[in-house]
Amino acid sequence: MNWIPAAEEKKARYEGQYGDLDERSLVRKGNAAYAAALALLMAGDPEAPDWFLRAAARWRESWSGGESWGRPIGALKASLLAGDEPAVEEIAVWTLELGTATAGSPIGRYAAVVALLALGRWPEARHVAESLRERDDFPHDVADALAYITAHDVVGYIEAVESVVESFETRAEHLEDVAVADTALVLQELARRRGIEHALPASRVLP
Repeated sequence: MNWIPAAEEKKARYEGQYGDLDERSLVRKGNAAYAAALALLMAGDPEAPDWFLRAAARWRESWSGGESWGRPIGALKASLLAGDEPAVEEIAVWTLELGTATAGSPIGRYAAVVALLALGRWPEARHVAESLRERDDFPHDVADALAYITAHDVVGYIEAVESVVESFETRAEHLEDVAVADTALVLQELARRRGIEHALPASRVLP
């Protein structure tokens, strides 16, 4: 894929505004900014972090309560991929304040585990991650990878994260049609924070 034209297309979608800047419009802007950032990341463009932070900001602005847990998890993932530590800490604390750790939804609990790992709160993260492993409505390899990070289980983590990459290689649909294994990249960042270093095998869905 030619990543720079793809990034430019997503940037144009982000800049376009049709109608009021309401909740759904903010979500669409967040999606477009995140897709642009992923394409820039794949191209090795230094602009990528700025677009990840735009995505995080728009998704956070769009939050209006309820159980739209995809928005805090998106904001968290974007801030982690941006490598902006103050943003990571702020969004992680906000995510936990929303009550994600006790959410009935697996996506809410996913957000909580990522937030807890981002903050280095390993025992709490392990408890929530284990609850995800019991679910049939959440990807088992992602839940396993999170649990293995909390336990500092290097062998288990490697197997799980490489399964996540494979799932991105074989799936038919991606956010905004940008085929990048962003979940694996976020897991890698969380693993590094836990002292786990692993170089993923080369893949068309990784930078």
